[in-house]
Amino acid sequence: MKKKSVIRQALAITSIVFATTLAHAQSFPDRPITLVVPNPPGGLVDTSARLLSEPLTRVIGQPVIVDNKPGASGNVAYQYVAKAKPDGYTLLISYSGYHVGNPALMDKLPWDPIADFSPVALLTVSTNVIAVHPSVPVNNLKELIAYAKANPGKLNYASQGNGSVSHIGTEIFKQNTGVDIVHVPYKGSGPAVQDVLAGQVQLFITTPPSVMQHVQSGKLKGLAVTGKNRHPGMPNVPTTAQAGLPSFQLESWVALYAPTGTPAPVIAKLTESVKKSLALPEVKERADAAGVELRYLNPTAMDALLKKELPYWHKAIKAANISLD
Repeated sequence: MKKKSVIRQALAITSIVFATTLAHAQSFPDRPITLVVPNPPGGLVDTSARLLSEPLTRVIGQPVIVDNKPGASGNVAYQYVAKAKPDGYTLLISYSGYHVGNPALMDKLPWDPIADFSPVALLTVSTNVIAVHPSVPVNNLKELIAYAKANPGKLNYASQGNGSVSHIGTEIFKQNTGVDIVHVPYKGSGPAVQDVLAGQVQLFITTPPSVMQHVQSGKLKGLAVTGKNRHPGMPNVPTTAQAGLPSFQLESWVALYAPTGTPAPVIAKLTESVKKSLALPEVKERADAAGVELRYLNPTAMDALLKKELPYWHKAIKAANISLD
């Protein structure tokens, strides 16, 4: 009898928890939702957050607020959301450079890329462009690789800083091609672009908004874009596959995550609302103008993408001996 009583109590507690969760999901959201961004205003990640916030406000029926919390290579924002109440009101705008890069770059990471977060949706991706100064005597990617091999250590490449996507991505390019080019880190893309334009550094692999106008004007040579498709702002620049290097692709992605423990019905409502928001024509127009590609994935597909990229980036980062510790 005592065992049956314990079972009945357990079932009653389970029923109460389920009913409470269901009621919460049905009323969600009943107050503003905050999108925590691990970067300062401007750039791919913040742009993606603001592309989503306005249409999501209309679709979901509550204000969606962007809260920039930069610092510690994204760790301030990630740790903040990981410890937030898992109720769907505090969400993370996650950047691939942090989500798949930091676990390999830092030995004592204060958050876990899988255990601490539940995927909601992939939002945007951005290809990169391989740009060189006109003084480099090459006109396509194959010629660049041949020239770099014939002149080891002669070419310098810029990055947005140690451990950045431009740094890791160019090291992956080196691993793919066997070239020897020298890393020159900068604090952000602005000063990096200025030195590439001046010819002090010869090569920069970066997102299109940073160099697109200079490629269009002829101040830089765009040799290839590193995504699956050509970039609409640089239609004459081939993809790496079209340029003869299909093994090298580099895309930065931005996704929406909730703290682990967020009720499944809340995740489902957020996912569906994001899907509707990204499908609005005016959102695509704004994304095209910003140089980013909208690419929705549901939680299952986003989880698979993350688990595929974590070991790939870990291997590349360790092979290049990059660390932020």
